[in-house]
Amino acid sequence: MPNRKNIYFYYQPDEALEKKLVPLFDAAKTNDFNIVEHSDDASIVISIGGDGAFLQAVRKTGFRQDCIYVGITRADESGLYCDFELDNFDSMLYTMQHEELEVRRFPVIDVQVNGGMTYPCLNEVSIRSVIIKTIVMDVLIDDMFFETFRGDGLIVATPTGSTGYNKSTRGAVIDPLLPCFQVTELASLNNNRYRTLGSSFILSKGRKLELDVIQDGNDYPIIGLDNEAYSIRNIKNITVTLSDKIVKTVKLKNNSYWDRVRRTFL
Repeated sequence: MPNRKNIYFYYQPDEALEKKLVPLFDAAKTNDFNIVEHSDDASIVISIGGDGAFLQAVRKTGFRQDCIYVGITRADESGLYCDFELDNFDSMLYTMQHEELEVRRFPVIDVQVNGGMTYPCLNEVSIRSVIIKTIVMDVLIDDMFFETFRGDGLIVATPTGSTGYNKSTRGAVIDPLLPCFQVTELASLNNNRYRTLGSSFILSKGRKLELDVIQDGNDYPIIGLDNEAYSIRNIKNITVTLSDKIVKTVKLKNNSYWDRVRRTFL
């Protein structure tokens, strides 16, 4: 287990940002934190940026189970994953050292493609058509046929991911204390020939969702894993389950998930 005061900073190289980070690095050292160059040596991984930077930090460091992730936003950014701002980094260090912190545990989904590689996702997986033609998928729940979807695509979101792409397509916002994932349609085609549920639905822990792509010429859809796009040729099958992994982060007092949802959207 790495030293509990080892910090790894994740951010995109930027000359202006790096100048702003100098006082942050100095403050960390003053408060007896060690800045490490490799994420494997850290017990705290800190992302600089909004939610996109936080998602990248988690993904690029391998969804570490033995460390805490912390998100810091800049002045012009907001983030549902981020409790701190760059301008009040000193107070964050003080809080982490001297005040009681609550550790949040965010659910993660496992996404398996074509029965092979499995990708963990903190936010969502989306599968979409990239040509001017609907994509057709058989939807199975626990190996039982549920429906045949025809439309622009499907989104499978975690509770924390429910406030992103999922919400923009009228999916529900879900409390991250609920171990589940949500399936939402993108422009489904519903008529006398094709029929889907026509609304989002939520699957609990232990359920297995299977999406079988019907090979009708739209065989090269794009898969979005969190905020990265993957072009995987000849996709036949995608299986989604709730992972045993979680992402641990810290919560400030009086700053719950729903406090941040209210500030962001209301």
